[in-house]
Amino acid sequence: MARTQGTGGTRNQGEGGDRRRRRDGEGPQRDREESDFAEKLVGINRVAKVVKGGRRFGFAALVIVGDRKGRVGYGAGKAREVPEAIRKATEQARRSMIRVPLREGRTLHHDIHDSYGAGKVIVRAAKPGTGIIAGGPMRAIFEALGVQDIVAKSVGSSNPHNMIKATFAALSHVTSPRAVAARRGKKVAEVLGRREAEMQGQA
Repeated sequence: MARTQGTGGTRNQGEGGDRRRRRDGEGPQRDREESDFAEKLVGINRVAKVVKGGRRFGFAALVIVGDRKGRVGYGAGKAREVPEAIRKATEQARRSMIRVPLREGRTLHHDIHDSYGAGKVIVRAAKPGTGIIAGGPMRAIFEALGVQDIVAKSVGSSNPHNMIKATFAALSHVTSPRAVAARRGKKVAEVLGRREAEMQGQA
């Protein structure tokens, strides 16, 4: 009798120890995976689908994901429950990430404005110490992207989907002097020198 209890206690302790070890081993890895990407929940809306017999309610989530090192993406997901909608949106955002060249790792290389539908945005590079001067979904995009100094404004629709798509359309057209020089078959110094000469001529 005592031997049976002792054997059972040992087996339970072993299984519990294995479970604790699995949890302890998975925890740091899961934390590292989450720390690699910044996830910003922009908004959650309750949506309804009209079916025979009434309406079926669900939730739509809009999420921004970035690695704070020049990669960012957005995604939208719908589900009957909020956590599932967020999970779908996060997976879509990670699949649709784009890379944006950053100047000195803190701002964009040049000013740009773009639009998507009724959404219109103006994005301008800024000096060190400016910070992120933007609001709403645009601020979440730049924080996830890793931008530290930027001035952005939305002059069109205030719909988060249009603002985000217009901002991503603008970011997709950002180019670095190195890419321009490679495309033209010139050196970076020649491209930058021409830009500075044009700026001096306009002044």
